Amino acid sequence: MQSEIPERSPEPFPASLEVAWGLRERPHKGPKRGLTLDGIVTAAIAVADAEGIEAVSMSRVAKEIGASTMALYRYVSTKDELVMLMVDAAIGPPVPLPETSEGDWRAGLEHWATAMRDSLLTHLWTVPLLAAHGPPVTPNQLAWLDQCMAALAHTRLGHGEKVAVALLISGQVRGELSIRSLLHQDPEGSAGRMAGYGKFLRRVTESGRLPALAQAVADGAFDDLDADTAPTADDFDDFAFGLARALDGVAAYLGE
Repeated sequence: MQSEIPERSPEPFPASLEVAWGLRERPHKGPKRGLTLDGIVTAAIAVADAEGIEAVSMSRVAKEIGASTMALYRYVSTKDELVMLMVDAAIGPPVPLPETSEGDWRAGLEHWATAMRDSLLTHLWTVPLLAAHGPPVTPNQLAWLDQCMAALAHTRLGHGEKVAVALLISGQVRGELSIRSLLHQDPEGSAGRMAGYGKFLRRVTESGRLPALAQAVADGAFDDLDADTAPTADDFDDFAFGLARALDGVAAYLGE
């Protein structure tokens, strides 16, 4: 008779994450008076905002707050933990849904997506990191997910479908901001590459290759990327268009 293999217990949250959730007491203050987990995260965010996430290291953050690097390890055990907490603090809690959206799932999701975009725009370095640690586990990220599901409360969607809608709409937000994030990381180089993109496409499609793309180029679909034509280009909001089409898809699924 085979002996029973004990069920493996799940790995515990990192201590810093349990502190963020209030599941564990905050570490007692060390030799540096006033050193706190919140203060460490705030200092790290300031470095990332000013110089990019690449500039963040345990030693650099310690220097910013006038503590030793080893003192930080009383609060976060790895840089990955610190970055996870930085992202959560940077995006902040969700903006409350307006009362006018109660019972109107589409208005609620429009507010949700726009507020998320506005929040991420202030800390663009967070965009490529949002999915880096797997499913959301931090307080603010899960609060955003909860709010999206609440906006869908009066629909006939099941809970799994509501989560899928949240992934769809948040993906729309991140996709639009990922381009902005790249431009922000290398503004001069990106501006140079984008300035003549419409002209480049016109040159490579004028021979008859890529006919569908050639028609779009001829119609001026890429003119707003060229520095010399941008001022006269149509004021087309890519984000609003993409969000509206995603919501149209949800409406069609609901039979509305």
